[in-house]
Amino acid sequence: MSEISLVVRPRGRPIKNLPETITVNPEDDAAQIHKKIADASKFSIHRLRVTKGSDGTPIANTKDTTVHATGLRNKSAIDVKDLGPQIPWRTVFVIEYLGPLLLHPLVYYGRPLIYGTSQPPSQLQTITLIMCFLHFLKREYETLFVHRFSAATMPVFNIFKNSAHYWLLAGINVAFWCYAPWAPTAGPSNPLITYTGITLFATGELLNFYTHIVLRDLRRPGTTERGIPQGIGFSLVTCPNYFFEIVAWIGVALVSRSFSTVLFLAVAAGQMAPWGQKKERRYRKEFGDKYKKKRYAIFPGII
Repeated sequence: MSEISLVVRPRGRPIKNLPETITVNPEDDAAQIHKKIADASKFSIHRLRVTKGSDGTPIANTKDTTVHATGLRNKSAIDVKDLGPQIPWRTVFVIEYLGPLLLHPLVYYGRPLIYGTSQPPSQLQTITLIMCFLHFLKREYETLFVHRFSAATMPVFNIFKNSAHYWLLAGINVAFWCYAPWAPTAGPSNPLITYTGITLFATGELLNFYTHIVLRDLRRPGTTERGIPQGIGFSLVTCPNYFFEIVAWIGVALVSRSFSTVLFLAVAAGQMAPWGQKKERRYRKEFGDKYKKKRYAIFPGII
């Protein structure tokens, strides 16, 4: 096929050097549209959102779809929006989890300065520290070596919003109330409750890691294409990774006996619920009859 010309229109804030038209071959992959606009405007390819002018349908930056398959024809219009400064998703996750990873030991070992006490931490406070530290250390490991991200970047501003959840709720909130000399964790432990909490935590963390490996292996490196997830937990809920994370934090809550831990768990579950429901809708649409529909998104019998 001969080359076609596409009319390029800015959407929202002006984009300096945005070309009025670009020419592409219909058999080129759709990523060429993004590349030509980025090269001409001198913008990062991840900062631009390209949609069809006719109906606003996003044009994916992918090599799996041709220009012709997107429905674009000669003289078709495409709209380009500047998404603003971007930051890699992996960097955002590392920064998010770094907060509680640093704050828990800081508060635990800084008890004399923070609370004015010479009393040593209790056994429950030490166990709580170990559980929280291991959880976020695992998160960092998964971010660096396990997860594959479908989107390369996100707006820079989102890092403050996303980090607040972990730095404030999981970090300062949980650490301050759990390591205080007046906290429930400062008192004697109930062995049955403590060992139950440790068991739930260890089981939840191991199975959560297992589900992340399963999800990673469903996506080929360098692509966003996924298969249907199968394995432990996937027959019960849409997102067993969320389910097992909740199980792990129920374990932390049993050991810490702190409302601050319950608050973080409740907020986290409230955030994960719509994510799980959205993923269930996506699976049903993407895989059709091949996918076994789930009644619950993240927690059997509840959500």
